[in-house]
Parts: sequence; C-alpha cells; structure tokens
Amino acid sequence: MLLKYSSKALAFLLATSVMTTPVLADPPPPKPQVHAKGPPPKAKPFKPHVHPGTPLHAGPRSPYVRPLPPNRHRVYRGVRIYRPYGHVYPGFGFYYTDNDAWFWLAFTAFTVILIAELSEQQQRTHEAAIIQASRAPIGETIYWQDGRASGRVVATREGTSSLGRYCREFQQTVTIGGKSETAYGTACRQPDGQWEIISTSNN
Repeated sequence: MLLKYSSKALAFLLATSVMTTPVLADPPPPKPQVHAKGPPPKAKPFKPHVHPGTPLHAGPRSPYVRPLPPNRHRVYRGVRIYRPYGHVYPGFGFYYTDNDAWFWLAFTAFTVILIAELSEQQQRTHEAAIIQASRAPIGETIYWQDGRASGRVVATREGTSSLGRYCREFQQTVTIGGKSETAYGTACRQPDGQWEIISTSNN
C-alpha cells in the first residue's frame, strides 16, 4: 500500500532521522595488566643497612640495631664472646667480622668498667692495642689514644700452662677524663691459634 505524505510531513521525517543520536554500546572493560613474568612482584620489606660497627644495644624495637645477646655473651666457633661493658658488636679491634677476629675474640672479657664510657671507635682502638700486645715482646708497653680516652697494655710475663699451652699475663690501664682503671688478665693460646682468657681481675 502506497502511503502519501505531504511535503511538510516528509521534511519532518527526514529532519528527525538525521538529528536522532544513535545509541552507543558501553565501552569494553579495560584489559587487565599482564606482567611478562607472572604476577606483579611483591614489594620487598625494608631492611636498613647496618654498618658492622653499629652499636647493637638500642633495643629490639629499633629496626637499625639488634638487641643485646642474653647475659651479654654468645659463643662463636667455640669461643665465648663476653663484653660485660661497652658496646656489643661483631669482631674485635679493627677486625669487623668475627671470622677475621676469631683468634682474639676471647679478649672481649679482658676489660674494665670504664670501657662503658668509650665510643665504639675508642673501644676498638683499645682492643687493637690488646692485639698488638699479644704479639709484642714481653715488657713492651703498647700505648693508645683516641680523643679524650687513652690507655696502655703490656704483656708482663709469659710461660707454659700445665696443658702445654703458651700463656701471657697482661696488664692494662684505661684513662678517661682523669679517671683511670687497671685490669690484669692471663690468656693462653690454643693449638689452633685462638687465645683463651684464663683469669681476669680489676684494680
């Protein structure tokens, strides 16, 4: 059936068909990001760098240091490392790892109360003097100074123990700000070269 439209009706139909906005489909959802090597990497936990010489007595809540070992001593390769005073750190003297300082670690027990007033650097300087005294001729005094702290270490006698080990008696004095303290100790060297403290006393 042929429909007849007036010219005005045709014009209206043409206008509305042109002006009508087509309905657009929803945009596709974004594609998930795909990593080349499986799932996205997990964030690594923050582990602050701790220099080997960092004092380790700030407590377990600090992320920068480790807590003190129980009773301020521990055992490394059969050597009892015991620092009753001062800073607690690996190594001895200017050896910053226990493995490097293994021969002298027993000397951590040969100390004085005044050590607690030393900085770690001063404590290591003092320990380095003990190492030097373990090698120096009997009677030769090893002097050390670091800032306002100073001291001396001397091996006063040597001999052989009942077990056949080479032993030395040491005397040391530490002075800080006019205060001085003296300590004595005997150490014997084991067959593997490691020193062992036999006795200590303070004066």
